[in-house]
Amino acid sequence: MIVGNGMLANRFSNYRYNKDKIIFASGVSNSGNLKEESFQRELKLLNETIDTNPGKQIVYFSTCSIYDDDLKSSPYVLHKISAETLIKRKAEKFLIFRISNIAGISNNPYTLLNYFIFNILQHHPFTIWENAYRNIIGIDDVYKIANDILQNNIYTNDIVNIANPFNYSVSFIVKTIEEHLNKKAAYTEISRGVNYHIDISAIKPVIERCNIQFPQNYLSLLLKKYYHSK
Repeated sequence: MIVGNGMLANRFSNYRYNKDKIIFASGVSNSGNLKEESFQRELKLLNETIDTNPGKQIVYFSTCSIYDDDLKSSPYVLHKISAETLIKRKAEKFLIFRISNIAGISNNPYTLLNYFIFNILQHHPFTIWENAYRNIIGIDDVYKIANDILQNNIYTNDIVNIANPFNYSVSFIVKTIEEHLNKKAAYTEISRGVNYHIDISAIKPVIERCNIQFPQNYLSLLLKKYYHSK
């Protein structure tokens, strides 16, 4: 069963008729959202989903921004922590995947790459944090890792990080997009941001088994794969 209709829900569509697992991929899509009613709506749906599906495994997608000192106190991250707490308290069986920034085909203008790409294409000025780093992973690699874990029942009632082994500075991300689009961005830098560590030791055997590669040009490859029509 799948709850949701966004990029994650579409990629995990083969679980739609799974009777044992519920892929909960419905939630606030804008990490900059400040509206409490949006967060409460997701928590209400999550609570109802758990209550009406006793004994089924709840698979929830949380965020690796929990590890970012600049973002961990944001309303979005605090909401994700609340959702995790609800699941751990009420679900008999669950698996929480904390995921970094996903690259993939999506109409959501609030994803990291879509935000930069839109502003560069429209010549809109924007601001970046000169000391900030972000972790980006392709939706297909997220699926391969999560699917392998779910199919082999590697973890249960646990929290698992899914991320790229490497973080990228935001300035590097913007420069890589500029090269991909062959357009210059109009941005200013402010002295904010930090680098942060995401522990992916739990999925390293899965990455190797699935033969997932993270080469030096991984970000460029993602842009070519998912944003070739931009």
